[in-house]
Amino acid sequence: MNQKQQVLTYLRGTGRELSPAQAQSRFGIKNLSARMSDLREDGFRIRTRTNTKGTTSYAVSRRKVAA
Repeated sequence: MNQKQQVLTYLRGTGRELSPAQAQSRFGIKNLSARMSDLREDGFRIRTRTNTKGTTSYAVSRRKVAA
């Protein structure tokens, strides 16, 4: 399973969020924003949230964007 599939399986339809630090420790992903960009290109809705410390976390909605 590649990194994109791992992130998608972990996030899709679960309501979970994933930060870059969590992605590094769970999946060995060093550039989470690149994987999120890949998922956006594949038509998935990606939500981002930035906390008060400036850390961004990502979530994936259940459905793909209609083409």
